[in-house]
Amino acid sequence: MATSGSTRPVLAVENLSTHFFTRDGVVKAVDGISFEVMPGEVLGLVGESGSGKSITGFSIMGLIDPPGRIVSGSIRLNGEELVGLDDRAMRRFRGRSLAMVFQDPMMTLNPVLRIDTQMMEAVQAHEAVSDKAARARSAEVLAMVGIPSPEERLSAYPHQFSGGMRQRVAIAIALIHRPALIIADEPTTALDVTIQSQILAEMQRLCAESGTALVWITHDLAVVAGLADRVAVMYAGRIAEQGKVDDVLDRPIHPYTHGLIGSVPGARMHGARLAQIPGSTPSLGRLPPGCAFAPRCPRADAACAEHAPSIAAAPDGRAYRCHRPMLIEEVAR
Repeated sequence: MATSGSTRPVLAVENLSTHFFTRDGVVKAVDGISFEVMPGEVLGLVGESGSGKSITGFSIMGLIDPPGRIVSGSIRLNGEELVGLDDRAMRRFRGRSLAMVFQDPMMTLNPVLRIDTQMMEAVQAHEAVSDKAARARSAEVLAMVGIPSPEERLSAYPHQFSGGMRQRVAIAIALIHRPALIIADEPTTALDVTIQSQILAEMQRLCAESGTALVWITHDLAVVAGLADRVAVMYAGRIAEQGKVDDVLDRPIHPYTHGLIGSVPGARMHGARLAQIPGSTPSLGRLPPGCAFAPRCPRADAACAEHAPSIAAAPDGRAYRCHRPMLIEEVAR
């Protein structure tokens, strides 16, 4: 949880748009989103598949390749602008002050190299230290993420670790330089519940102790409820609603947020049918002219179908995009 007294955000994303230019037209994967993350804070970025969550993370990391590109907006890391930097300039940030943990740890780990080789290379890529110092740092961060006998495990290969242990190694590599920001793209989705809860608790503790800001990308509202300080709900490339996690999950303003919460098992009485959001997410290459959620929204009217809603502010500080927001007394039913 956020513990730093700093008033400057670690990450400031403003009006970010990332589009893909295909033969079938322009795909607006991310379309004008804005958010901030403070030191030590955890922001949950949630939404259905195809909502733009992962592309947001890749955009921040500078990992968008043709036919995609950032077409507008700003991404500032500790005040430094990242949009427009070439790959060589981005390498100054990646690994040292900006790191990413992927859903599949083998996107981080090389299967034919020992763990110590990979971790020591990560250290020495940004710091001129001896092999002995790099190995000691590697063992230290393995211990931080809960890997027993870290000195011995450094000599192992990735295939000698379980899936949960491989993910811990990937997280350790992300933490090796104590970066200002970590982007975590559903890193615990493939793990069993016990291992998932352990990794979530460790990530939360490490962020609180080190001041590292964390953007946790997921479709799992239960994970966000226990991990995040704030949450941003994405739909069709835009942020539908964002605010403090308890406010958003207990009293959602946007009908889409309300629908997501209603579809989570355990949110209703035992034996009751789960509420489902009708229809499916629209193609990002053929978005409707008004609100993208209007064809699926039970509250939509003519204005919703014709005009895209602007960002509005709620009295509690939340931001949302909706012509017909949920009323508190309706949410409480």
